[in-house]
Amino acid sequence: SFVFYKVNRFDLKGRKQLATQEKYYLVDMGFINFLQGKERTTDRGHILENVVYLELLRRGNKIWTGTSRNSEVDFVCKNKTGDIEYYQVAWQTNDENTIEREFGALEKIKDNYPKYLLTTDGFTQSRSGVRHLNVFDWLLDK
Repeated sequence: SFVFYKVNRFDLKGRKQLATQEKYYLVDMGFINFLQGKERTTDRGHILENVVYLELLRRGNKIWTGTSRNSEVDFVCKNKTGDIEYYQVAWQTNDENTIEREFGALEKIKDNYPKYLLTTDGFTQSRSGVRHLNVFDWLLDK
């Protein structure tokens, strides 16, 4: 049995899988309690990213982490039918820097595949073809 899932990086410009700088996600979020004990210093955004990863996996996606020169996309997914989707995950977009960073990473991708920004924000506003969704609504959608 595994404790972590390994996610390889995908070069968004060159359209190929990279062999270095993988990311790891916990198989069971309960391990956070075990690993950190009473010191709950883990960023909520990282926990939310792990939850979204597990849901994308449950939905049958093949998953990579997307990289380009100065930005990173949390998840590049290929679903069972071969369609690609991009996901960016953030706890909230409550300041201009966060908004620009999260939307900007997806806006730099120059293709017509669906792009999603998932947050806990109660009010969501899509921009430049990027759909901003409440993560809880998204989790309950399928």
